Amino acid sequence: MNISLENKTAIICGSTQGIGLATAKELSNLGATCILMARNQTALIEALKQLNYSFNQPHNYLVADFDNPSTVKSAMVEFIKKNTVHILVNNSGGPNAGQITDATEQQFLDTFNRHLICNHILTKAVINGMKEAGFGRIINIISTSVKIPLPNLGVSNTIRGAVASWSKTMANELGQFNITVNNVLPGATATGRLKNIIENNASKKNITLEEIENEMQKEIPMKRFAQPEEIANAVAFLASPAASYINGVSIPVDGGRTGSL
Repeated sequence: MNISLENKTAIICGSTQGIGLATAKELSNLGATCILMARNQTALIEALKQLNYSFNQPHNYLVADFDNPSTVKSAMVEFIKKNTVHILVNNSGGPNAGQITDATEQQFLDTFNRHLICNHILTKAVINGMKEAGFGRIINIISTSVKIPLPNLGVSNTIRGAVASWSKTMANELGQFNITVNNVLPGATATGRLKNIIENNASKKNITLEEIENEMQKEIPMKRFAQPEEIANAVAFLASPAASYINGVSIPVDGGRTGSL
């Protein structure tokens, strides 16, 4: 099985921490040149130090703020003038928790721009190079909420579903060019976002963090949270030549928690 990513260039969004950073590390382990993208330049420089350079990859970074899509477009316009991108990992932080009836119109617009619009900008920027290379992998980190909406995540549920539909449409159009488009749906993963969700729930219920964690883990057949590296492994496989005929799917990586087939 060929999972080598030597001579491939990957852009990984939101890659200074959590699932994004874990994904960049794993892709670099497989030989890819990783271009990290996030808004904090200092954090990007630190993240670069954690990558594997054993294949002599010229890893680098791009600074862009996903709450300001024009900065994403500007960064990509300059980069693709001199580079071909073979792998794009779309990943950015989710909106604050809350019931949908409490959400403002601006929250929906901001989240739509951060996720769907930025994904679209990035994808349109890289697809011509992928077509010329005869190889492309677009992988979107979304959420299991695209299968079953999650409680108290009204805005996230709505926009994540839109991204999944966008992704399936893109997969149908790009598959003929040997470009696959797939979604990885993380379950509860030990990241800063999960910590925030646990703290928010504990505050609302007036119980301890440990009690919230136990409640959440009881819902997972494996009785534990995922580690970011476990999500990254799924992304890395989908990015590899071995996943050449997997296209247009949404794969939960959630320890079995999602109730749908």
